[in-house]
Amino acid sequence: MSGEAIEVTYRVRSPAAWLPARAEALLLEQTVELPRAALRSAFVREEIVGRVLATEPAGEDAFLVTIEQPAAAAADDPAQLLNVLFGNSSLQPDVELVDVRVPESLARVFGGPRFGLAGLRRLTGVQGRALTASALKPMGLAPAEMAALCRTFALAGIDVIKDDHGLADHPFCPFVERVRACLEATRDAAQTTGRRALYVPNLIGSPIAVLRQVRQAQDLGVEAVMVSPMLLGLPILQDLVRCGLPVLAHPALGGAPRFNPKALLGKLFPLFGADAVIYPNVGGRFSYSAETCAELAATLRAGGPAVAPALPVPAGGMKTDGLGAALEFHGADTMLLIGGSLLESPDAEILLARSRGFVEAVRSFSYRT
Repeated sequence: MSGEAIEVTYRVRSPAAWLPARAEALLLEQTVELPRAALRSAFVREEIVGRVLATEPAGEDAFLVTIEQPAAAAADDPAQLLNVLFGNSSLQPDVELVDVRVPESLARVFGGPRFGLAGLRRLTGVQGRALTASALKPMGLAPAEMAALCRTFALAGIDVIKDDHGLADHPFCPFVERVRACLEATRDAAQTTGRRALYVPNLIGSPIAVLRQVRQAQDLGVEAVMVSPMLLGLPILQDLVRCGLPVLAHPALGGAPRFNPKALLGKLFPLFGADAVIYPNVGGRFSYSAETCAELAATLRAGGPAVAPALPVPAGGMKTDGLGAALEFHGADTMLLIGGSLLESPDAEILLARSRGFVEAVRSFSYRT
């Protein structure tokens, strides 16, 4: 193999005696899907078949196996890259994809975040502190009700107000009507606050529907959008980023494949263009550990060759009474997303007061230097 290479690390469950054969089978499965003895072409043997770079113990009858595959096998295509990384092998229950490293040339093809952490700070005008965000929910509200909730969050000073990922183009809350109403709510609130919140609608549906929605959103004046890449198909990010808007990525369905969160959310989402990535916060209603959350945030902020740093967005059961600890843990280059904790009371005045408390706590927090 003479060209540039993709490095992929898997966690493989296998007795030590079987590991060489298991690693070889994994290597071949991801490209040629044939035993070496069946490969008659010298080009295939020398340029398409990769190699096992390293193996190391990772627990009882478990190993980390790092494989090098030719970058040419990915064909400069996001779906094909996923196929080479974990296509057939994702069907094998003894394998988990743990980490991915692509060469700079391939990263440049995919482009990474077009706005990223720095661009979202410029767009919101927030510097030197964490950003605040909340979600419009629950599903079932009409556009006017969503807009009223959006206006309350905007009056409280929340920086980013996004649709919940469960909001679609429902008959009871059509996409265009919801977007128009929520944008008007942020404009109205800005007349009081002097500062306009960033409203981020959720795009969901078939690829044709999603691309139609992004055009509709742009026509209405939307400045950022959100998608769930694993629901839509991760490669659609490549088409969405060409619309010229920042893209927030939601992790829904991200737990279904056997991808380590660092590889999927921390590396592949930004590689394909996500500017901000939402992930389950430690201590919330999901099971991510403090170590996983810290690693995710660090990976997103670090970026890589030809991949700009992305904005980490911890979420999922975050509480307003734990803001100090969350800010200390995540740091300033973060967007804290709190939804349900603000919405526990249906009373509008209580919601406004809680939202203002959230904003004030984040704005007044003193970060350790």
